Amino acid sequence: MPEGAPPVGHIGPNAILQVLPVLKQLGVEEVLDHANVRVPDGHSMVDQAEAARLHRQVRKDLPETADEIAALAGRNTGDYILKHRIPKLAQTLLKLSPPFLSAAILSRAIAANAWTFVGSGEFETLSPWQFRILKNPLIAGEESPEPLCVWHAAVFERLYQKLVHKKCRCIEATCAAQPGQDACMFVIYYRSRPF
Repeated sequence: MPEGAPPVGHIGPNAILQVLPVLKQLGVEEVLDHANVRVPDGHSMVDQAEAARLHRQVRKDLPETADEIAALAGRNTGDYILKHRIPKLAQTLLKLSPPFLSAAILSRAIAANAWTFVGSGEFETLSPWQFRILKNPLIAGEESPEPLCVWHAAVFERLYQKLVHKKCRCIEATCAAQPGQDACMFVIYYRSRPF
């Protein structure tokens, strides 16, 4: 486990904190109570089971807007990372580099800090443009015909758009919640084509 990593079973507080303003904006804050989730202080990791309960409750209580909520919370998480976790000089250098180089550097940084957003799950970089999460705790035990990890995809997309190229898009190609799938696979598209 990387230096500074929390005990297994914990995840970064943004998995909860960035969902809350979106719920408030929509006037549906009761989802937090339904999920029985405490508001974290933002200074320490949180129990991944609490984050999973909140994400699951959003999908249950607000099925029509759950993806929109998760996407906005994911973009907000990406913005938080850009503001507080990646030095401005590093951001400038990534923006000035060719996309293939900045993607390679960014993907290594994401992998090095994966413990903050996968908890007890396992993160694999398949290429600078493809990631896989095995045993994703945010969807543990769930089944769905559609991918559920909109929050993760939105975080990756925001970081790639801001640091690699503004036309980058991220989709979850397969989700471990889907029948027959064992991993959540994320693909970054650049200029309308996958890498």
